[in-house]
Amino acid sequence: MKIAVVGVGAIGGIYGGLLANVGHDVHFLLHSDFDHVQRNGLRIDSVLGDFQLPQVNAYKSAADMPQCDVVIVALKTTANMQLAPILDVLLKPETTLLLLQNGLGAEEFLAQHYPNNSLLSGLCFICCSKIGPGHILHLDQGAIRLGEYNPQQEAGITPKMRDIAELFANTGISIHFTPNLLQARWEKLVWNIPFNGLSVVLQQSTQGLLTDRHCRDLLVELMEEVIAAANHCGFTIQPSYAQVLLHATDKMADYQPSMLLDYQNKRPLELESIYWEPIRTAAERGFDMAKTRVIAQQLAFLDQKNSP
Repeated sequence: MKIAVVGVGAIGGIYGGLLANVGHDVHFLLHSDFDHVQRNGLRIDSVLGDFQLPQVNAYKSAADMPQCDVVIVALKTTANMQLAPILDVLLKPETTLLLLQNGLGAEEFLAQHYPNNSLLSGLCFICCSKIGPGHILHLDQGAIRLGEYNPQQEAGITPKMRDIAELFANTGISIHFTPNLLQARWEKLVWNIPFNGLSVVLQQSTQGLLTDRHCRDLLVELMEEVIAAANHCGFTIQPSYAQVLLHATDKMADYQPSMLLDYQNKRPLELESIYWEPIRTAAERGFDMAKTRVIAQQLAFLDQKNSP
């Protein structure tokens, strides 16, 4: 089975690297790190054990890659408009697409373009970052919550989901199935919206936000608003879920969320999928995510000023 990884930043690097490390045939599409990785391979410093992949299947152009059985899309959602010419080359009729992205709306985008391919999404609960060319630091966590996209109803637990879980069987990464992918996406937003946004606005890591009384109160208020929005959209998230996530983050290693790293490196922020799409979706159901919108507006200002 051939596996392609499109986007070899922190997420593509750690999960693709782990798959390659246990012997899978993984092909990496790189951009800025191509020359370095072609010469030196991938280096992964991980809580699961450090390892080096001295030689990997590295490509600068999708046109040079083989068609694959599984294509892992680990690009930021800000780059999704660039996906079509890449996937047109990599996909076979039976290829499974595995989307490792945050926010809402990415499945709809891919389903419109590739309606005949199985489309799965993995929500990654992981603390990792790219700290140098071809060099990934994995600090904590790593589990993937996996679901299959079905626009009409809950997909349930499908054979394709079990196939993907089998791929990761020996990597040290646990796979948890979710029968309702959109419910799981809203649950991930309960963490992503407050922690990603406030980390940029206030220039703080997770522990910096959690240990200040005022910031912690604001985290809770934003979490509660996201939960209320999800419930208005027909999902069921208990109010206590906010405290569950807070306590879990208390126990995690101090971590700079991905949006803060994007801001520091002058990369576009994922505002559309993580903020504006949820705000619009909730508004269509009659719920105003007022506090979330304030954070989104501040992020939009900072993002514009930060553009190179």
